[in-house]
Amino acid sequence: MREVLDSLRELRIDVLAVASYGKILPQDVLDVAPHGAFNVHPSLLPLYRGATPLQAQIRDGVAETGVTIIAMDAGMDTGDVLLQERSPLGSRETYGELEARLAVLGAELLVRAIEMEESGRLTRTPQSQLAERGQIEETLTRPLRNADLQIDWRQSATRVDAFVRSLSPQPLARGEIGGTSCKIVEVHPVVPDEPRAPGTTLRFGRGIAVACEEGAVAIDRLIPQSRSLMTGEGFAASQFARTR
Repeated sequence: MREVLDSLRELRIDVLAVASYGKILPQDVLDVAPHGAFNVHPSLLPLYRGATPLQAQIRDGVAETGVTIIAMDAGMDTGDVLLQERSPLGSRETYGELEARLAVLGAELLVRAIEMEESGRLTRTPQSQLAERGQIEETLTRPLRNADLQIDWRQSATRVDAFVRSLSPQPLARGEIGGTSCKIVEVHPVVPDEPRAPGTTLRFGRGIAVACEEGAVAIDRLIPQSRSLMTGEGFAASQFARTR
């Protein structure tokens, strides 16, 4: 960012707007605009700070999400809250759907914040007034690593379903089904005929399911290793045909 600092100064800008930028801006960049830098963050700060708030909120099964506009400082999502708008998190919403929806909401809120700053109506609230320190630390997020994509079948079916939705349509959850490594695109919780050990592959109707600690998840869409996207029914047909 320092490479464009002179260009920013020459533009004589009033305010910076930042969205989906994964690095901390240096203070000399933040100081370029007399009204500061406004950041669009897709969570109800100070909860879910960091790089992957959307994925974490879906994974954790929160009932309510939203967008926060903050006045940026030298920390990671720690600046004063300027505006905040809440929104229910859909029970079947995926990462891709939530990202698209909150992008629109975030754009609208950013414009409103700039208009309020221009008219002198914008107020600032320190994040420390909005949540306890323990809550903030518990919901901190970080960039995803390969290990973060692996499904833990020892979770309940509801948690596995949320985990899969939190990584769809990309980078996608990973798991082994019937001895095949797969990327899992879509699942839904079901009740198996009888309890099975977590990770056990089951025939479910014309499709396939995997047992969890509580219940099971039916596999709706997946990408088996070295193959293209297919339905759970198509995968089940190929799997069980192989074992006859």
